[in-house]
Amino acid sequence: MTIKEAQEAIDQWIKEYGVRYFSELTNMACLTEEVGELARIIARKYGDQSFKEGEKADLGEEMADILWVLLCLANQTGVDLTEELRRSIEKKTKRDALRHIGNPKLKA
Repeated sequence: MTIKEAQEAIDQWIKEYGVRYFSELTNMACLTEEVGELARIIARKYGDQSFKEGEKADLGEEMADILWVLLCLANQTGVDLTEELRRSIEKKTKRDALRHIGNPKLKA
């Protein structure tokens, strides 16, 4: 599935099952909540915290939840994420072409 197809699939789902998009502000709050849920799992799996009894640890599910809300926000605000990601890669390539290669902190 391409990013464009994902944006279209989310839009179709909202129209068919979701009644309407939540407001942009509500979706921003939802996005923040989902990022927090991912952070909690990362802190427990890769950091120093331990899982609580019965706590789920599905990184993929949390990442997908973040992507879902981000796609909703893109649709609501008229952002073509395919084009924006292409432009972001281009910008970073120009800006950082030699930056990371010359960083001694990244050498093995």
